[in-house]
Amino acid sequence: MQNLSKTVTVILLLMFVFVFPKSAFSFTKKVNGIKSSDSIINPLIKFSTQWSDSKYEDCNTAKNNNYLTTEEKKVIWTINMIRFNPQLFLNTVLLNPKCDYYEKPEKRNSYYKSLIQTLKLMKPIKLELLPDSLAFVSARCHAYHSGIIGYVGHERNSNECKKDFNAECCDYGNSGAVNILMNLLIDDGIVTLGHRNVCLSNQYTSLGISIQPHHTYEYNAVLDFK
Repeated sequence: MQNLSKTVTVILLLMFVFVFPKSAFSFTKKVNGIKSSDSIINPLIKFSTQWSDSKYEDCNTAKNNNYLTTEEKKVIWTINMIRFNPQLFLNTVLLNPKCDYYEKPEKRNSYYKSLIQTLKLMKPIKLELLPDSLAFVSARCHAYHSGIIGYVGHERNSNECKKDFNAECCDYGNSGAVNILMNLLIDDGIVTLGHRNVCLSNQYTSLGISIQPHHTYEYNAVLDFK
């Protein structure tokens, strides 16, 4: 009877793979409630078809990564595109009314205006950020534990969390890649513009990113640069 049960199980698995191959392989997984899949659409194409140029595919350095969620991969892809062509990002995203963080000229504060100037004068960074597994572990642990208790900041609140980064950015309230980066780049209220400076610096070559639920702000994202 036991052998018969095993045989039936094997037959069902074979049918699932060979009779229904599309169903078997076109699945998505969930990590902490956030969907992930192998198919990623360029997150900036919705703002302008100029981002569909094949040269921006090289910015998608996390496309074959097997531990990041889809949105986390998009963060790496997006930040690489911003750094690669800051002027195009300025004209097609920051100054685009379709962008959630867009502000009309009469409502723009000093932080928004300074970002316009920064992107306008910035030289392209052709060296893409690569996903870093140890920085990811560092970012994920901090985002996870911060989310549980609703913490805001960089101090580790669990002995499980080990720091493995040279610079860190934390965002609260956003789950989408573009909005996470827009908030960090505008850096409203941060006099030193620390988040913006880190994101647009050519000193770093790799990045760990994790987006987790947050008790107070619904979502928090931690970006650890190395």
